[in-house]
Amino acid sequence: MKRLPLVMAVLTTALAPTLVSAQSVNLTGIYKCVQVCRGNLPAHITQNGTELNLLTEAGQPSRAWPDWYWPASRIWIDAFNQSAVYSPDGMLIQFDNGTIWQRDIPVVRPPLRRRR
Repeated sequence: MKRLPLVMAVLTTALAPTLVSAQSVNLTGIYKCVQVCRGNLPAHITQNGTELNLLTEAGQPSRAWPDWYWPASRIWIDAFNQSAVYSPDGMLIQFDNGTIWQRDIPVVRPPLRRRR
């Protein structure tokens, strides 16, 4: 009976780094819906550790977190009762219903030089 707490402590220590480092990409940013869109607003994701706050292209807020079974590549969105897979670089997110978000990276142009 005294071994059970020891075994539990060892397993907890062994699994803790895996769960914490499961989501390696930061999904914080602005996304543009490119397929099966429900609105025309930009989508926003704010990531704080493993918790995510989403604002969809339709303006609907929701919370998400890494999927229990695939934490390194999928998130679970509670309000939609569905999951989404994201690319390893975080540039694309594809939801189970077919909606696809692409990270919207603004183009920064250098200022024009005026001739004197």
